[in-house]
Amino acid sequence: MSLPFHLAQSAIGQWSEAAQDCVRQLQPVPDTANLGFLYVTDLFANRLPDILEFMRRHTGVPHWVGSVGIGVCASGHEYLDESAMVAMLGEFPANAFRVFGTVSDIEQLAAQAGGFALAGQPANFALVHGDARNADIPELVAALAAQMQTGFITGGITSSRFQSQQVADTVVSGGLSGVMFSAAVPVMTRLTQGVTPIGPRHRVTDSNENLLITLDNRPALEVLYEDIGEILSRDLSRAAGYIFAALSIPGSDTRDYLVRNLIGADTTQKIVGISELVPPDAELMFCRRDAAAAHDDMSCMLQELRQGLQAPPRGAVYYSCLGRGESLFGTKSAELKLISEVLGDFPLVGFFANGEISHDHLYGYTGVLTLFI
Repeated sequence: MSLPFHLAQSAIGQWSEAAQDCVRQLQPVPDTANLGFLYVTDLFANRLPDILEFMRRHTGVPHWVGSVGIGVCASGHEYLDESAMVAMLGEFPANAFRVFGTVSDIEQLAAQAGGFALAGQPANFALVHGDARNADIPELVAALAAQMQTGFITGGITSSRFQSQQVADTVVSGGLSGVMFSAAVPVMTRLTQGVTPIGPRHRVTDSNENLLITLDNRPALEVLYEDIGEILSRDLSRAAGYIFAALSIPGSDTRDYLVRNLIGADTTQKIVGISELVPPDAELMFCRRDAAAAHDDMSCMLQELRQGLQAPPRGAVYYSCLGRGESLFGTKSAELKLISEVLGDFPLVGFFANGEISHDHLYGYTGVLTLFI
């Protein structure tokens, strides 16, 4: 029978004391533990190499993955804008996982394509971390997902005001890194959006790069005004941070879409600008972002996961957008506590990301939960 993972968390202000605190919580370390997950807030970013070496030396666990975040999370708790670290130790079958270092461009990934395999078979799934400074991350996410048997990866983009670093057996940066798993490691994963549609789907009938010119053959700004209502239409600046554009993903239901910011409007030509290149003939919805919408969608996602579980998860990794957490849910750790309320108490670690990865896309304003079962 597979054993639960081991969890530790500490918000002690000195890195060495926090690392010692985590090691104490992880004792006794099982002899079978062979992969660690490590997330530290960016106030510890400059000591990440020291923290990683300390954790490896004092646990005996050889392989580690993780990232830096402005905030990190553990079971039922979030630590945002404070010195904190979280660690989790997992046990996996021999040869069922492999940590891989930074892949920084498509050519490098293509050259390594044959290396995304375990025991001679393509890897089944990967958990990854990315560097926000690399403009090729969306393309790398899609290309890496295509190397998996399931076509599926999950992960998060490092958020940091200081060093932008990830962990992949050593401290790395510059692209995508992480760990791939074989089919011998069963997982369940779901995505929750932080927004809800406020109008119908619209067909993009004319666009130029990131500019929406017409929707359903009507001026885009007129359609936006119609969907958001008279009050917000009077002053679009009031809608900043509340109203977003959501590009539908072909073949998915209405709960799976790419949420992007509104970045401007031309009231003379009635054009709307968004923070994403608009593909030809795309479908788009306007959405609102609020606590009620985020809570309802997350509850629905967690209920779906609970219905598919036969036993409590052994462990989990959660990636949440920096725009979520207390600033969206209203109270500290409410987002993490909701996971525990619906799925029960089990080891969980993760961080607040600058973009979240699910399947083969880079999202924003979402939460991505991966359960090891």
